[in-house]
Amino acid sequence: MDRRGIMSRSNTIRNRLAGGAALACLFPAALAAQTATELSTIAVEADRDQESPKGPVRGFVATRTETGSKTDTPIREIPQAISVVTRDQLDQRAVTNIGEALTYSAGVVAEPFGFDPRFDAPIIRGFSSADSFYLNSLKLMRSQGAPSIEPWGLERIEVLRGPSSVLYGQGNPGGLINLVSKRPQWTNFGTAMVEGATFDRYTGAFDFGGPVPGTSEFAYRLTGLARQGETQVDGTKDDRYYIAPAVTWKPNADTTLTVLANLQHDRASTPVGLPNEYTLYANRNGITLPRSRNLGDPNFDDSKRTLASIGYELEHRFDNNLIFRQNARYLSLTWDYQNLYYTNLLTPDTAGRGASYNDEKYGTFTIDNQVQAKFDTGFLSHTVLLGLDVRRHSVDTLTEFGTAPSVNVFVPVYGVAIPKDVTYASKVDGTLVQTGLYLQDQVKLDKWLLTLGIRHDWASVDSSTYVESIYGPPGTTLQNQNDRAFTGRVGLSYLFDNGLAPYISYATSFEPVIGSDPQGNTFKPSEGEQYEAGVKYQPTWFKGFFTAAVYDLTQTNVLTTAAGSFLQTQIGEVHSKGVELSALANLTEGLDLIANYTYTDAEIVGGQYNGNQPANVPRNAANLWLFQNIKTGPLAGVGFGGGIRYVGSRWDLDANLYELPSNILFDAAASYTTGHYKLSLNVNNIADEKYVSGCGYFGCFWGNGRTVTGRIAYNW
Repeated sequence: MDRRGIMSRSNTIRNRLAGGAALACLFPAALAAQTATELSTIAVEADRDQESPKGPVRGFVATRTETGSKTDTPIREIPQAISVVTRDQLDQRAVTNIGEALTYSAGVVAEPFGFDPRFDAPIIRGFSSADSFYLNSLKLMRSQGAPSIEPWGLERIEVLRGPSSVLYGQGNPGGLINLVSKRPQWTNFGTAMVEGATFDRYTGAFDFGGPVPGTSEFAYRLTGLARQGETQVDGTKDDRYYIAPAVTWKPNADTTLTVLANLQHDRASTPVGLPNEYTLYANRNGITLPRSRNLGDPNFDDSKRTLASIGYELEHRFDNNLIFRQNARYLSLTWDYQNLYYTNLLTPDTAGRGASYNDEKYGTFTIDNQVQAKFDTGFLSHTVLLGLDVRRHSVDTLTEFGTAPSVNVFVPVYGVAIPKDVTYASKVDGTLVQTGLYLQDQVKLDKWLLTLGIRHDWASVDSSTYVESIYGPPGTTLQNQNDRAFTGRVGLSYLFDNGLAPYISYATSFEPVIGSDPQGNTFKPSEGEQYEAGVKYQPTWFKGFFTAAVYDLTQTNVLTTAAGSFLQTQIGEVHSKGVELSALANLTEGLDLIANYTYTDAEIVGGQYNGNQPANVPRNAANLWLFQNIKTGPLAGVGFGGGIRYVGSRWDLDANLYELPSNILFDAAASYTTGHYKLSLNVNNIADEKYVSGCGYFGCFWGNGRTVTGRIAYNW
């Protein structure tokens, strides 16, 4: 609600209070007040309690979403599993990357390869979500997975599990991750924060905004962060500079235009794998390499990445029943990096290495037009959404692999000359254009809710891939491919008065794929379908949200990495079945709970890995977080708590060569708030448990050791 609306509502309340004893019971403070200013303050506070699907949430329990339906809908009415990580949860856990933010979520393997400052690649329901990131409901595009996005600039992170092509177009069936940016608010606020952490990580950040002085039509917000630091691996960097301005123009109660922009520059090093013999199977000879061991070379490894975007969200309400929205964004990503990587163990103390050189340029323009109408037909109430979205994604990349000198795994020597001796080079120039027309109807009959959605996509890929290799003659592969696909979703829910909402649903997905396999065959589009049943419970007598879901999910033409290279091939299909249990609650005054359990039974069907389990997909995973904020008494302002994370055993590759053991990690947090200041201390992996987070064709990667983070924040 804009300030004009608030003032108007305040005047109405004042007039009614003067002549209504019933309303006096509801607003006793307002009745005692003598000025319009005091009444306006009360109206502002009341408005804050009306949760926006894009705005702040008090605590951990969000109740509304736009991600699940592209309309402002209660989460319990979405016929698919969806979870929300709120800003309060991000701050309480001192989250520094998206993977870390999702470690207390159901259905998600948050960090399958440990901490990687370059990008996040969680696995949802057995499928990689590296290409399933959205920023404000518009897709982030990159050939090898979306780049890491700064969580300080986010209001919330939403995970929609299961196929979502009916609303979002191309995508894998595991689900999507929608990152919701911070937006301008109509009250003045501000935060300044400094942070120090393990591995010489130092961060300064700010976030402030409010109404533009002298006007009631404009609000602004400015969010920024600067970080310099390293990681647990010697000589690796994790530097970032981030700035995000935003402006909202609300000339009247019916029209809103918000402009969102951000600029993010990273110097993020590439983790280098270590030999299986000294990590996963170190017990065979009793020799274990430390987590700090770097088999690359800090003098050679380098990474420069710049992500910039600008876009807007326009909404105009013609009346209470008809709304038009238009969301658009242009995003540019440039990334230059080179690094060494581990290949194999040549002798017991010598590791082979290769060199990688990459130059990437991407540009993506996306626009999504929506018309929402509410009307009745007899006994049925409809919320109809008609949309047309267009996405144009251009790719210009050069990837080269070459030789590099070997290194002693126990006493690595850095600064050795590494001549550029390229053995394989690939130059890709391509454009992907997708246009989607979609229609959704949320139909209510008494307590029944039927959600129907259908979409038709037109996707065209026009690309050329030039390959030059010492293993054969150079050649160019052209991909001029046009695909069409219908996708849909149907879901049925029953909304009990006590907050219980059982549901069943069916949904499909479609995903065109740019590129070709090592033999030069262009990739086929991937398709998926899912059956899901579950129950959601939002208690009416305390603040909480509980979900249980079972699903049966299949995807065809799944991409996998070819043995001994960075190249990809398509396998037959992956079939995943599972159970997910989730709980978010404010149990008592100041006591917050997160609890999740996930069971995943995933299997590769067809191809050379028929019958195997997909890489890095554990059958069992669980987590629990409890945190107590003391509100009254001599310890008022003190907060303390912690969590436990369990990830079950899983296979390193689709080939199921090595089994990674399960791990249990413990986290802790404490805070103290006094006046405008908040001091906090977070410790992840308290016991400094040493575990292998993932293995592949290029070695194994240690999971994060003990990390200590201290913050001081000033809020106004």
